[in-house]
Amino acid sequence: MIDLIQQYWQQLLYTNGYHFTGVAVTLWLLVISISCGFVISIGLSIARVSEHKWLQFPVWLFTYVFRGTPLYVQLLIIYSGLYSLDAIRSHEFLNWFFKSGYRCTILALVLNTCAYTTEIFAGAIRSIPKGEIEAAHAYGFSNWKLYRYVIIPSALRKAIPAYSNEVILMLHATSLAFTATVPDILKIARDMNSQTYMTFDAFGIAAIIYMCISFSLIGLFRQAERRWLKHLEPAQSA
Repeated sequence: MIDLIQQYWQQLLYTNGYHFTGVAVTLWLLVISISCGFVISIGLSIARVSEHKWLQFPVWLFTYVFRGTPLYVQLLIIYSGLYSLDAIRSHEFLNWFFKSGYRCTILALVLNTCAYTTEIFAGAIRSIPKGEIEAAHAYGFSNWKLYRYVIIPSALRKAIPAYSNEVILMLHATSLAFTATVPDILKIARDMNSQTYMTFDAFGIAAIIYMCISFSLIGLFRQAERRWLKHLEPAQSA
């Protein structure tokens, strides 16, 4: 029994040849999903606040669907539902892509976090004072320079508190990867529980690891807030 527990600890924390550990897989899923979602959502958030309905409506529909349905259902549709279609299996690239649990999990996570992040950034863009935009226009900024040097930097700074919550939620959401047989922290904890019946130990260890990662991320975002949002802190009276 002790040897079996040590084996699962090794799968969670220590590298074993070319195999990733459970912690490494969880962090890999998190970094890939939030990085891709972050980059895509910047462009979508600009379209979301556009005055052109043909730009705004498709983005609104995308965020409405992915924020209105559970991530678990989205993962099941992408991993199991799409691969059951003949059109997917008959296409060489699509068949290669959707038969992988890793790729399906990443796609589901990216689409989900992109929807939420788009709305976060769009709200931050709307909150920018009109005076800043008018000042940029007075200096002769084009729309491209306006978004690049004024709107996007200001919106990203304002969105840090809300975006930090989204990153933590995405860390927790990676635990659904076991659905696609991806060996993340929860998948290894479930395997340990099924082999040893030590439910409290198996899932307790997983909970502690998730907490440690969460608190580390919270600390990093607090540092970012103190650096980039210091000008928004209330002035201290003498």
